[in-house]
Amino acid sequence: MSELSIIKYLCRKDFYTEHRDKIKAEYLSKELKPILNTIDGYFNSIDDPTDLTVDDLSNRYFATNRQKVDFYEGVLDSLRKNEASEESTLVLLGSLKQTALLRDLSLAAYDASDGRKTIQEVLELSSGLSTSNEDISTDDLEDDFVSDDLVEIVNTSRSVAGLRWRTDSLNKRLGSLRPGNFGFVFARPESGKTTFLASEVTHMATQVETPILWFNNEQVGEEVMLRCYQAALGYNDVQLLSNLEKNREEFHKITKGNVKIKDAASIHYKQVEKFAEKHKPSLIVFDQIDKIKGFDNDREDLRLGSIYIWARELAKKYCPVIGVCQADGSGEGQRWLTMANVANAKTSKQAEADWILGIGKVNEVGYENLRYLHLSKNKLWGDEDTDPKLRHDRWEVLIEPEIGRYRDL
Repeated sequence: MSELSIIKYLCRKDFYTEHRDKIKAEYLSKELKPILNTIDGYFNSIDDPTDLTVDDLSNRYFATNRQKVDFYEGVLDSLRKNEASEESTLVLLGSLKQTALLRDLSLAAYDASDGRKTIQEVLELSSGLSTSNEDISTDDLEDDFVSDDLVEIVNTSRSVAGLRWRTDSLNKRLGSLRPGNFGFVFARPESGKTTFLASEVTHMATQVETPILWFNNEQVGEEVMLRCYQAALGYNDVQLLSNLEKNREEFHKITKGNVKIKDAASIHYKQVEKFAEKHKPSLIVFDQIDKIKGFDNDREDLRLGSIYIWARELAKKYCPVIGVCQADGSGEGQRWLTMANVANAKTSKQAEADWILGIGKVNEVGYENLRYLHLSKNKLWGDEDTDPKLRHDRWEVLIEPEIGRYRDL
């Protein structure tokens, strides 16, 4: 079995951490899938695992599986003798991935010819094909090291102006967003996530010279843009509709035309990268980030983890990135949401973010417009007016949905 080399290197902690999310169970023969499950069980059940030896793997596997003992003893013995290099294993992974994609593409094309799939779905699959193994490349990186000059570090990391928040309590607790920063906002449905984005994005649009790209796959795009109009102008529906032409001109004057909403129910990550390369944005926003297409894995938490890893890389390459996702049912009616309330995640989402903001809401009469903000994670440096003592603070704010804004109490 050529795939034994994959099993061999997956027993290594660093290889597992870097490449497990790229390996689908279908890449392996059915006989090796129980071994893969055993490896997953090991790395996901221990807080700080070490490399897994073949003997440990054998003990763990046979502790719960006693069928075909002779066969799997032979498999594990072959694993001990496997001498494949890491480089050849990565090449094999790339080949298996392309083979699986080609198979899926052929089936999708057949379904499209019968009207069971759309051309867009076929194109999404084909975009994953490549003539190289770029996603698992072992090419050497250039010797471009992080500066060890303290003055330069401070000048680039803190002194350079970032994107300031409209809600000043966020400036005091979190500070500006700068290139390389990736974080996300999460809350239960109908808690004011889009209003939060509209309030902050329209304020940040006044500070930049290049577009803010807002990828919307949740609410109707025109409704989101109307919310942005309200937030930018501070107008309710009656005020907004009272003079359409004047308000349009005022909105463009305030935001400088920098709010660009891309509305699509199905957005592929390669489409996002093409837009970013074309428009050179100052900020990228995803509402909702979990719905980005092009990432596949048998386990949902690993698939989502891949999206968040990609978003972090996007932030490093282009500009700050803000994602929005849901809180799970445990957050319903709760004031202070924690990382444990993030939906469909163990630690895969949380680990990649520089900051995480939960928006809590209680279902009680008289509290409809109160929101409870909690910075459950904050690794940002902040600004001169940021208070380090408040970096993981909990505080109350007011949501003003009629004008699309949040306001400090």
